[in-house]
Amino acid sequence: MSDPNTSSFVLDFGSVYEELNFTYNESEFVLDPETKPCSVFSFPDAVMVVVTVFYILIFLLAIPGNLIVGLVISLSKQSLSPSDLYLLHLAVADLLLAITLPFWATAVTKGWVFGDFMCKIVTILQELSFYSSILFLTCISMDRYMVIVRAMERRRADRQLVSWGVCVAVWVVGALLSLPGLFSSSFPSPSSGMLQCAERYDPSNADVWRLVTRILRHTLGFLIPLAIMLPCYGVTIQRLLRIRRGFQRQRAMKVIVFVVAAFLLCWTPYHIAVMTDTFFRTKIVPYRCPARMAVDQTMFATQSLGLLHSCVNPVLYAFVGEKFRRRLLQIMRKIGIVERVSVTRSSRSSLSSEITSTFM
Repeated sequence: MSDPNTSSFVLDFGSVYEELNFTYNESEFVLDPETKPCSVFSFPDAVMVVVTVFYILIFLLAIPGNLIVGLVISLSKQSLSPSDLYLLHLAVADLLLAITLPFWATAVTKGWVFGDFMCKIVTILQELSFYSSILFLTCISMDRYMVIVRAMERRRADRQLVSWGVCVAVWVVGALLSLPGLFSSSFPSPSSGMLQCAERYDPSNADVWRLVTRILRHTLGFLIPLAIMLPCYGVTIQRLLRIRRGFQRQRAMKVIVFVVAAFLLCWTPYHIAVMTDTFFRTKIVPYRCPARMAVDQTMFATQSLGLLHSCVNPVLYAFVGEKFRRRLLQIMRKIGIVERVSVTRSSRSSLSSEITSTFM
């Protein structure tokens, strides 16, 4: 038998609830846009197909281009100059990046279907290539400066020994900086439900880890190399204006300009987008959802532009070079691809020979 006091309490509570429900007006509640979570964006399927095709094209261009560069340089009968050695390692770094492109091309349309282990491996390879390639570009600019401006030809043996040590150091630094790739894992995407491969930090310290990795990427992956490359190439151009004449001087200057321009065009938009994203995430710059979504879309687009640099390097550092074309022609004649033709050899000074070893 029920207690009458209890039933009375229930009835009274129900009446109070009905009164509250009646007097509450939903239209009077206004959501604060500063605390509202942003919607997850997704690109149209047509855009994702275009991105997939773009990744595949870069893969098809970067693999043979960098393999030819590595083959021509490694088969040289002469001892490798420091710039040629850096160029060889740069080709290896770009090959590592190109190897990851089929995985990302598949993930764009079908999601990450390769598991957690491959997610970590592919991310680490991409980060290793990212850092090492930019550091090798910086090494080439410094070597050109030391040879052309400082005229260090007389200490060639010492330079070769140092260059091997520099290559080992670059790979070690690149490997250490790529270790945050271990935080990558596959998990369902909030927008599509498909698995994605991305960084996944502990929520309690995610902001700190993300800020540290972003600072390393911005400084060691862009700002410091740029601060070294621009002065080195700037002084080198001034030096060439004084020691070179006519057509050869113009060719050397053009290649230097193209090298710097390609680096800036491929990587500057991406780093600006990532820096903006960092400012948003750390609350340094206040933002609203439209700005947040625009930055996310820009990072995705500019990252694809940065990947393009892996197939541009063989063209800029090798295929426009007279010395490289001469080596390639000799190899092609040796294996019978082209007929034997005479190659004129013009006498050059030791300094001019060093200048043409990479750029001309």
